[in-house]
Amino acid sequence: MISNLGFSIAASGFLVLLLLLFTVRSNGWVKKLLIFAVFTNLLWALQYNRWVIAEPSVVQYLTFDSLKQLSWIIFLTAAVYNQFTSLPRILSQKTTLVSSAFPLIAIAIIWLTPLPLHWVYLIHTIIALILLLLLEILLRQSGEQRWAFKPLVLYLGAVSVFDFVTYANATMVGYVDVNYIAAKGYIYALMTPFLLIAVRRMEHWGIKIFISREIVLHSTLLTVAGIYLFVMAMVGYVINYLGGTWDTSIQIVLIALSVVLLITLLLSSHIRNKLNVFISKNFFANQFDYREQWIELTDVLATGDDNLHDVYRTALKGLANAVKYDCGLLCKLNQAQQYSIVAQYNATDPNCVDDQIIDQAIAYCSEKPWLIDLHELLVNPENYHGLDMDFAAVKASAYQFILPIYKENQLWGVAVLFTDNAEVRELNWELRDYLNAVLAQVSNYVLHYEAARLVAENAQFAAFSRMSAFVVHDLKNVMAQVDLILCNAQQHKDNPEFIADTFETLEYTQARMQKMLKQLTEKQVQTEQTQQAVDLSSILQHVVEKKCAALLPLPQLQITSVPSIAANAEKISNVFYHLISNAQQATEPEGRVIIEVSYAAETDAVTVTISDDGHGMSREFIEQRLFTPFDTTKGNAGMGIGAYDAKQYIEEIGGKLQVHSEERIGSTFSLMLPIYSL
Repeated sequence: MISNLGFSIAASGFLVLLLLLFTVRSNGWVKKLLIFAVFTNLLWALQYNRWVIAEPSVVQYLTFDSLKQLSWIIFLTAAVYNQFTSLPRILSQKTTLVSSAFPLIAIAIIWLTPLPLHWVYLIHTIIALILLLLLEILLRQSGEQRWAFKPLVLYLGAVSVFDFVTYANATMVGYVDVNYIAAKGYIYALMTPFLLIAVRRMEHWGIKIFISREIVLHSTLLTVAGIYLFVMAMVGYVINYLGGTWDTSIQIVLIALSVVLLITLLLSSHIRNKLNVFISKNFFANQFDYREQWIELTDVLATGDDNLHDVYRTALKGLANAVKYDCGLLCKLNQAQQYSIVAQYNATDPNCVDDQIIDQAIAYCSEKPWLIDLHELLVNPENYHGLDMDFAAVKASAYQFILPIYKENQLWGVAVLFTDNAEVRELNWELRDYLNAVLAQVSNYVLHYEAARLVAENAQFAAFSRMSAFVVHDLKNVMAQVDLILCNAQQHKDNPEFIADTFETLEYTQARMQKMLKQLTEKQVQTEQTQQAVDLSSILQHVVEKKCAALLPLPQLQITSVPSIAANAEKISNVFYHLISNAQQATEPEGRVIIEVSYAAETDAVTVTISDDGHGMSREFIEQRLFTPFDTTKGNAGMGIGAYDAKQYIEEIGGKLQVHSEERIGSTFSLMLPIYSL
């Protein structure tokens, strides 16, 4: 009985594999040789089963064993040379001819000669070694396909090693030990799953086996039930063998447990779903080639869209293409949690928008981050607890998937996918995981673009504010000149020279005002790119006498003959005015502000030093605040951009601005300016 059980299990495995091979669409020699090999294995397992053949003989056993080995030798030699084009070419190879001769000789000895069987045992020992040698060659030269060949090598290697031990022992003792034969059925039964895996991995030879998930699920349930019944039968057999009997109460309890177990396995949807997911994850190929899908999604999202509408449409297209659907809507929520359609993909028909379904889905997804399959909702509404939809409206709608998009754990919007012509997909565990990954990528794409657009808008406002600050700063300089005119008007209004200077100043003021109006109109700062030869003597004298004369202490100008510098006259004049007026404001009226100009031939630069004996600045203030824009110590009277603007411009023309200051002692600004050269 024990021997029969092992061979029966092995035969069942070979029968299942044989039926699966018949489902393969390819008609090449790989399929045909595999069918031949598996069929001979099936016959071998059946011929030594006493439930099939009452009195199997050793001759019969050795004959079918030889046929089984012959079939695997032919397949392995074809695999070693990757030669599956035609049977004559397979059989004409020297390796095939030499290797196949041994099982054929064994059959001939059994049926055509009076030689003793120990010669057959010796030949089968050699055949086992040949199979191991072919397996070693196949694995060594498999290269990138080693992963596909490993299960086949494990299966044939294990059974060949057992055959070698069996027939080596038979050669020595002169007969095949029945214990080896009894164990052989179980060895093959245990190794058959490796053969199934090996065949499943032979896609590079066109072998693609498909098994319905439902068939596997029901087969698994029946197998579990069969294992339970088998265990019970074995327990009963052991009890009977030991001379005992089943108690009636125990029998009733076991029967009841059997019925409960079967009902639980067959009717429990939770257990069935768990088992179905486990089988799908571990025994079936994925629905998608994730590498290709990810590359395709990346290519779609990398189109470089120029506006937000195109970004929304690209994101929707990426989602739809991810599941091979041809229609979709992308809906975005506003502050009032009302949605608007920001993109459509092949869904231009106004009647395709179902506000009621979208509103209810948004309300549901706001509370629970769950992907919605409306087809599943109609069949299993218990999977969407809390989603209250009119089933008639859902059935009439073309929608299928409603996918939520979140921003910082808040619902940003939803994508609605449906199809007219494509294959309708079921939202199982795999598709749910896949869509979650795609949603994360698409969400990052959309939200990143929105954030970048917001930053760009803020940058525009910041640039406009900065431009306004510079305009206001220039306006303050103009107002200072007007104030100076008004202060001296009463005293010098009858002086013709004063009147001439006043008109000159007003002309300059008008030009500055026109420039500022142009900046405000064009919404950008006018850069002073034109550099020319500037005479520092006249510039500094004009600044001191015309712009800084209204404040005390009056600056003392100490200047010698120096070369002209390369700068914009108006811009450098504003720089000097700002630094000199700052020195005046930081110094008591009775203090001193001294301006010195010198030229150093070794550095080929003109140095302008503006020093005062005012309240000074700390080192920390100089390093952290002095040249920081919009940081001022003057309250509303200052803009905080004068020093920043001065340093930026000096460095722009190739100069250098250095500051040395001590609190309650004074400050010194040193400007090193490049000389003008043709």
